[in-house]
Amino acid sequence: MPASGHHLDPRLLRAFLAVAEELHFTRAAARLYVAQQALSRDVRRLERDLGAELFVRSTRQVTLTADGERLVPYARRALQAQDELLAAFGQARPLLVDLNSPGLATGRRVLHRARELVPELELMARYESGLTYAAGELLAGRLDASFGRFAGLDPALRSGLDHQPVRYEPMAVVLPEDHPLAALEAVPLAALAGECVYAGAGNPRTPEWTDLARRLFEGRGIEVASPAPLAVGDEEFQRIMAKTRNPILVVVDFPAMPATVRRPLVDPVPLSPVSLVWRKGLVHPGFDALRRAALELSVEEEWLRRPAGGWVPASEPDECPQLSTLHAHNLLVRYIRTLSTV
Repeated sequence: MPASGHHLDPRLLRAFLAVAEELHFTRAAARLYVAQQALSRDVRRLERDLGAELFVRSTRQVTLTADGERLVPYARRALQAQDELLAAFGQARPLLVDLNSPGLATGRRVLHRARELVPELELMARYESGLTYAAGELLAGRLDASFGRFAGLDPALRSGLDHQPVRYEPMAVVLPEDHPLAALEAVPLAALAGECVYAGAGNPRTPEWTDLARRLFEGRGIEVASPAPLAVGDEEFQRIMAKTRNPILVVVDFPAMPATVRRPLVDPVPLSPVSLVWRKGLVHPGFDALRRAALELSVEEEWLRRPAGGWVPASEPDECPQLSTLHAHNLLVRYIRTLSTV
């Protein structure tokens, strides 16, 4: 332990935690946007200050020592306390909010409303493509919040996260403009029988979406299309989809794609439950604004009201309960009162 009067630089604790979570100096350095040599120097300095070896290093792997394991919870609590102190005096770091993909409306509108509520703070958008991938980033501290289907996450991921229902988002299908169903204003689910519909199968970032599609298609004669090459960026995604010509399962505000049409699905109207998701214990004034913005929009837009005949998976109600507009309004009032007493 450090000698009496020693001061531990929080930067050293952040360096330690990054390596402890990544168990890889190169990845930890990239995560902190520092040179690997600087990161190694900070870790060695922390080890000297504490008088303890924190990592076992070899050419193949990095592992925590017993002292390193013991330090992890203390380091997390110390850095959390520092974040809370800075936030209390208006020195909050940027809040990093994942919106999944550019063009999707739900998360973007919540973020814009939150920015209006706290214009003095910095709320930064990120685009991680899927909630499963974002959940790992949340737990590692590289993201603060994301949006998506919480019930679709692996239980091991959910255990370290919390969520707030935001919207039942109606689903749609993107079709090639010369597809026989493109002439319809809305596509009944039964009309997709015999089709292979792309729903992200094989994409390790979005298994929660593929799972939702499988539940929707079950018993309706609709197949989930085989995995396509993983495309990075809108242009590559559009190119791959143009080659496969599979219909694509999307939400109603999915951005337009060349040579395609987007049609809402009906009979029944399938709904994608969207939650605001964050790691447990997150403290940040920008996050308070994000939660309030989500509640306000849920009330104003009646985002949590299910349309008559709306479909959600049988497993979903416990994770994302239906809220009436009045219930959501009462939640908002209680939450605002809570904020006012902090």
